[in-house]
Amino acid sequence: MPKLLVTGSSGLIGSEVCLHFAQLGWEIYGVDNNQRAVLFGAQGDTRWNQQRLQSQIKSFVHHELDIRDRSGILDLAESIRPDAIVHAAAQPSHDLAAKMPFDDFDINAVGTLNLLEATRQFTPEAPFVYLSTNKVYGDAPNEIPMVELETRWDYADPHYKQGIPESFRIDQSKHSLFGASKLAADIMVQEYGRYFGLKTCCLRGGCLTGPNHAGVELHGFLSYLVKCNLESCPYKVFGYKGKQVRDNIHSYDVACLVEAFIQAPRCGEVYNLGGGKNNTCSILEAFDIVASLTAKKMHYEYLENNRDGDHICYYSDLRKIKEHYPPWSITKSLEDIFAAIIAAWFERIK
Repeated sequence: MPKLLVTGSSGLIGSEVCLHFAQLGWEIYGVDNNQRAVLFGAQGDTRWNQQRLQSQIKSFVHHELDIRDRSGILDLAESIRPDAIVHAAAQPSHDLAAKMPFDDFDINAVGTLNLLEATRQFTPEAPFVYLSTNKVYGDAPNEIPMVELETRWDYADPHYKQGIPESFRIDQSKHSLFGASKLAADIMVQEYGRYFGLKTCCLRGGCLTGPNHAGVELHGFLSYLVKCNLESCPYKVFGYKGKQVRDNIHSYDVACLVEAFIQAPRCGEVYNLGGGKNNTCSILEAFDIVASLTAKKMHYEYLENNRDGDHICYYSDLRKIKEHYPPWSITKSLEDIFAAIIAAWFERIK
């Protein structure tokens, strides 16, 4: 039975990957220390997700380990010798990164290096999938000419009709410290592929979402928005008239791409991974969608200042993924995603 090591196993993507590969017959080894509760408080606690995995996956083994613990990570990789590694653990907040820069860099950049070196030393043939972010591009996408529509911004330049490609520049822009630490890790993941020949890839995620997201104000756009609607709490909109656009991808479709890469890995690859243009919505449009599904009015507060390094409009050009992995496609529509998140929050808060 093949063995999969997943960091951030109690998080949205980590847990989805665990369940997906368990159904394929893999032994699952999860690494998670509930750091999200430390970062975001009780609302970010993911123990419920850990317990869900332990109850649903017979082959699941939980390791209470911090990825900053270099000797612990090296020892774990040596003892397990996994057949594949999915690295989804992270400090995910722009705002928190500025308040705790050492922790942010140690988790995102140094933690990733620890895992890469453990892979190189003890299981060099194992595919290594890193959940990166579209914030590696900083705010450079904001330089693309935009057109303002009634409820959203969009690209005016036809070159970006399909979205942002992997060839888009990554430097000479403002990233936030979070974006910079994730970019440092992203480059290192590529380098371990190109320099050492490891089978690595960076999945530069847009809005990765789904029903098992513990959404909070500082991270988890759609999940937190739905929670605010159901609890009649005001949602804070930071600048851009609420017309900023994101492409949303269900965690299931992320797990399916992870499977595709592990089955046919490459060295040092990067992929922009989001829902693509068909799964885009602005914040204003998201308000209308959730209100139509819950029959509850959306309450929000508008703040003129946008978050530093935030994108006005971003959606992923999926053509490279589809060229390299033709069987893969987006299977969950925007409507499917909203319905799943609403149902999950109903269960959690009832």
